[in-house]
Amino acid sequence: MTQETPESTDTEVKFPKRIKHRGRVFATIYGKSKSYTSYRVAWTTAGRRMMKAFLRYGEAKRHADGLVKDLAKGSQVTALTAGQARDALAALERLQTFYQASGRRVSLLAGISEYCEAASKLHGRTLGEAVEGYLRTVASVKRKDIKEAVEEFIAADEPRTKAGEGKRAQLSAKYAYNREIQLRRFASTFPNTAVCDLSKEHLDAFIASLGELKSKSRNRRAATSAKSRNHYRAAVRQFLQWAVRKDYLSATHRLLEADAMRPERANNGEVAFYMPNELRALLETADETLRPLLAIGGLAGLRTAELLRLDWADVWRVPGHIEVTAGKSKTRQRRLVEICPALAAWLHPFRAFKGGKLWDSHEITFQRCFSELCEQADVARKANGLRHAFCTYHFALHANENLTAAQAGNSPAMIHAHYKGLATKAEAVKWFKVKPSKSGKNVIPLPVVSREKAH
Repeated sequence: MTQETPESTDTEVKFPKRIKHRGRVFATIYGKSKSYTSYRVAWTTAGRRMMKAFLRYGEAKRHADGLVKDLAKGSQVTALTAGQARDALAALERLQTFYQASGRRVSLLAGISEYCEAASKLHGRTLGEAVEGYLRTVASVKRKDIKEAVEEFIAADEPRTKAGEGKRAQLSAKYAYNREIQLRRFASTFPNTAVCDLSKEHLDAFIASLGELKSKSRNRRAATSAKSRNHYRAAVRQFLQWAVRKDYLSATHRLLEADAMRPERANNGEVAFYMPNELRALLETADETLRPLLAIGGLAGLRTAELLRLDWADVWRVPGHIEVTAGKSKTRQRRLVEICPALAAWLHPFRAFKGGKLWDSHEITFQRCFSELCEQADVARKANGLRHAFCTYHFALHANENLTAAQAGNSPAMIHAHYKGLATKAEAVKWFKVKPSKSGKNVIPLPVVSREKAH
């Protein structure tokens, strides 16, 4: 400056000089001293005392006058340092650019507040990492109502229940039917809810609701068993895995970590099996279509589903053994089951049958006929009683869970856990000596006809 104003020198100024506006002091200028070699302007804004130094009094006075004008208007801009002011201006420019690109207006305060809230939940991870993770998972998820998704899942799996010519279906129709019931109950529990909105609390509530299921035959509620609840868990687990593949659920959903989804250890119920005299009564009362099936079930231990898939060629193909092929075994693993002398005697009248299924009707028909047979023979029907009997007596006779497991197509641990100590060796000997009576030699087998035709 070529000229100094009257206040550009401090020769006649009394320090500290208070700068007022309408009688109110907003800033104070301090002069030089032995401790300070510059002029200092002090003011208070936003509860903070601020100070700035100048080499010349004129500069300090001009700065103080400008401060007073801003402070008098209530502005808090003076609270910013030079660096903070630069950052604020740069941030505002970024927000303006964002507005021009997206059409969304965001204030500086709103942007910083949202950032701080998000960062506090990320436990050290950056906001960018969180966004990238979101875009890889949640952002690609499609909203789908649970009921609609369950029906789509059922329809998608239906082709697997159909078997090609001479082949076995990939999925048991009976298993698929039971799973449909379970998943439809699951869907009905949460109406108008999207799959992606499911939470662990939803799964906990559903499994808890299985503690009581209304009986169709009686107007009461009966608790489901631990085994049944585990079946529901398995069905829900398969559905959720499918939902991830269909992008109806995030791959990182963690729903299976719900407390209620942990499998329960079911207490082993009492294994019901037939006695040797009951087996004899059933076999001697049965007609020619049921007798070979019951003989094989009780003396070779095949499962009902395996029996109904069995062909006469499987009985005679390997001498002294019944071949359960991989396509007919529940475990889809081939095994050979020894034909004991008693079973050979019951099968002898059927040597003429070289091919064709032992049972060519539906499983429901077989179960109905077997129930009628139990009534005729005055024998109480027992669930899986023939297979349970075979495993029980075979283990009691040989005391070798590995051998029994190999014959039954099961695991040694399962044999040991369910069939150990249920029968004596003497009882087992009687079971495997149940042969046709002498009068049975005169019985001539009739041609096997369809049960549906017979009824």
